[in-house]
Amino acid sequence: MDSTIVTDQILPATGAGTDSRRTPISREGHFAWLDVRSVEQSLLPAIVQAALHHRIDGILSDKIETFDGLPPTVRRILSVDAPLAEDFPYDGVDLVVVADRADALSPNIGHTPDRGVHVVVSDAPTLQLACEVVREVPWTLLTFTDPTKIPLEIVIAAAENSGGRTVTTVTDVEDAEIVKLVLEHGSDGLLLAPRSADDVVRIARIVDHQIESMELSELVVTKVEHIGMGDRACIDTCSLLEKDEGCLIGSFSTGMFLSCSETHPLPYMPTRPFRWNAGAVHSYVLAPDNRTRYVSELQAGQPILAVRSDGSVREVRIGRVKIEKRPLISITAVAPNGKNVNVIAQDDWHVRLLGPGGSVNNVTELEPGDKLLGYVPTEARHVGLPITEFCDER
Repeated sequence: MDSTIVTDQILPATGAGTDSRRTPISREGHFAWLDVRSVEQSLLPAIVQAALHHRIDGILSDKIETFDGLPPTVRRILSVDAPLAEDFPYDGVDLVVVADRADALSPNIGHTPDRGVHVVVSDAPTLQLACEVVREVPWTLLTFTDPTKIPLEIVIAAAENSGGRTVTTVTDVEDAEIVKLVLEHGSDGLLLAPRSADDVVRIARIVDHQIESMELSELVVTKVEHIGMGDRACIDTCSLLEKDEGCLIGSFSTGMFLSCSETHPLPYMPTRPFRWNAGAVHSYVLAPDNRTRYVSELQAGQPILAVRSDGSVREVRIGRVKIEKRPLISITAVAPNGKNVNVIAQDDWHVRLLGPGGSVNNVTELEPGDKLLGYVPTEARHVGLPITEFCDER
């Protein structure tokens, strides 16, 4: 397909899909559907059980008997190629997906459940159709025949503020990771034909609601020491960071400091708005899924959490980690729960930690009594994962 399609030739006309009877649907969060039409009968029970256990949003089938016994916690989606019939037994179905746009829009089909349209996008006319349908119906199932994600970007843009939801067919779990992030918020839903129950687990993790905020605590500095040479790491990310955006890093898993990004002016060098001059190589850094990693183990492409001074959180990817020998400074503070926490950073004025309200604190100017921001989890850690056990870190 020609990827040079001009966007303004594709978007639907003003006013399409503005039926006042429709209530706009919240676009928060992603969800997954499983397409079980091609699943071997012997594998189907395990896949359905995995879907229920991992709270998959919906199961799509072309056989209504597939939904027998399913609890109301999973959406039952029937794929229908033929025209809808008024006497069809839709009682066990939550959503009917049709191939014909007219079927979805017809008011004369009787008491069918919610309707959606499946659009296969393979060229400019079918892309135009998708952009129109997504503003007319509550659900649009999209299948793209070409590997480029540009058509999906255009459909997502057309769906903005329409109240409709997009569900995009993905080829595998890796493709799902990409589709989820197209135009930042991605397709609302992902449709995967699983090959095993493991695929169900993996797609569930991809759409699982990610932490959006966390509670930060005030740490009161008690001791600052210059401790000599050691290996410290800079974490360069693939994102531009905000002035009050840091990574959480520390010597102990029971308390981490909010490291300041290099977004603030320096007298002898340009800013590096993608970087944290993070800390010594032994340090823990907080990553997604509430796990810690050693700074020395971080590699290009891995995810890490970026945290702002108000506690808002996002996931960013590591572009590179630079480990170099530098003088080090040790900063010890006390947390609200009375525990001592520590971070070891490069001993230089340009290295900074964030404090309450996003205040910027140069590490070489810190004194006992100064307040910094940090995170104080309640669990100890084993191989980076939270665990309830006795652990004394000093």
